[in-house]
Amino acid sequence: MQIPLLDLKRQYRQIQDEVKEVVGEVLKSGQYILGPNVEALEEEVARYCGVDYAVGVASGTDALRLALLSLGIGKGDEVITTPFTFIATAQAITQVGATPVFVDIEEDTFNIDVGKIEEAITSRTRAILPVHLFGHSVDMKGILEVARKYDLFVIEDAAQAFGTECNIDREGSSLWKKAGSMGDVGCFSFFPTKNLGGFGDGGMVVTNNEEIAKKVRLLRVHGGSSRSYEYEMFGYNSRLDEIQAALLRVKLKYVDEWMKARQEKAALYNRLLIDTPVKTPCCKPYSRHSFCVYTIKVPFRDRLRKYLEEAKIATKVYYPVPIHLQKIYREKVTNSCLPLSEKVCKEVLSLPIYPELKEEEIFYITEKIRAFFRDYA
Repeated sequence: MQIPLLDLKRQYRQIQDEVKEVVGEVLKSGQYILGPNVEALEEEVARYCGVDYAVGVASGTDALRLALLSLGIGKGDEVITTPFTFIATAQAITQVGATPVFVDIEEDTFNIDVGKIEEAITSRTRAILPVHLFGHSVDMKGILEVARKYDLFVIEDAAQAFGTECNIDREGSSLWKKAGSMGDVGCFSFFPTKNLGGFGDGGMVVTNNEEIAKKVRLLRVHGGSSRSYEYEMFGYNSRLDEIQAALLRVKLKYVDEWMKARQEKAALYNRLLIDTPVKTPCCKPYSRHSFCVYTIKVPFRDRLRKYLEEAKIATKVYYPVPIHLQKIYREKVTNSCLPLSEKVCKEVLSLPIYPELKEEEIFYITEKIRAFFRDYA
């Protein structure tokens, strides 16, 4: 049995008739950039996330970059974030001229440790940029409390967490909010592997602040109007195209159904890996995990990965090197003592998870993991 880490072909077969129809409509329209599908997708995503504004951009990385710029963050500023994430999170901060300040993570959720943020705040700190890693929400109640105390912006990197929810009022009545909707700005990626993935690159910025939304709309088209050729600021070419928007609108209708399927697959993995040395993903009571990625912690990680590869089971290590130890950041960081981030990089292994993954495939994967620890480790 051969099991890929992700099989987008299975998903495509479910929706191929709708996909072909909407692509044909866009091609017939002759309008391929920032047209009616982009506008409709922005309205639908804003409604889904429970925010007032959504702005489509060219990628998740651009969403982060333009969000930072819309808040006036730049040279001389510091932005607190996590070292255990995809490089784009830190690069966006660097690209606007600011400095990423890394804070260590919680070992169980892999997310930034809110309790360690205050000690990293300086007079130059302008924002906190938490990442809802793998689909598990950051403790946003704690993040927002720190941000209010020190008058800091909050930019949520929700690239891996479309549909994830967080309870930000745990002391009394529950108040569940969608990832991306709780800070000043939320940023999404529509890279094909995400919960809501396109057929190429794409991203979106969401906010309740009209001024921020206006600035992002300007920044994505060179800082002004391509019709009047008048420009208000230095901007970028970061437009979401009509075909991607039309395809994402098809997928958005199914995203909750697919997320439920991911959660069911994760629950099955959890049950089948009980009584093994595997540490299955944590899910704190304040988070409704969307399982964009199913990441375990294991001893003998590299040996297990090779064993599964020989059994034709694809896996991935997200992430083998924390950002503060990457060559491009090693000499620039102010905090190089981040032991938990360095520790989990040696233990994490991501297993196949997607809505179309079959139960018998999960049984096969978990049996191979059990066999490894029974016979080899």
